[in-house]
Amino acid sequence: MIHALLEAFIGLAAGLAVGTGFVAFLTVLGIIPRLMQLSRSTNRIRFYETAVILGTFAGIYLSFGDEAILLPDLFIAVWGLLHGVFIGMLAAALTEVLNVFPLLTKRIGMDGQLILLMMAIVLGKISGSLFHWIIFVR
Repeated sequence: MIHALLEAFIGLAAGLAVGTGFVAFLTVLGIIPRLMQLSRSTNRIRFYETAVILGTFAGIYLSFGDEAILLPDLFIAVWGLLHGVFIGMLAAALTEVLNVFPLLTKRIGMDGQLILLMMAIVLGKISGSLFHWIIFVR
């Protein structure tokens, strides 16, 4: 009995720590306000809040649920695309906050060629992902 209570307490504490860290990460980077600013949709703040909350609960359910969900390949492809967009937005927000790419272009001597560097990174990421999914995942 005490073992089960200890496991429940540790799980709750770990979940709170991870959740708090995730919210702090989103808040510090300002992803949602920046997304609203870029898309000119600041009047839809409730939609963004609801989407984040529902997405969090869906992720929790899918991570800890025991049932398997069989979906068509097209839906899985769209799901993967949305995951990629989210990770890309996180990476872009982090690099925007830290000014990584302008500093990198100055350090390696590519002052006027930021677009070229960005395209190389994007195409490399796409090529690597396609290689991974086509060759290694079957």
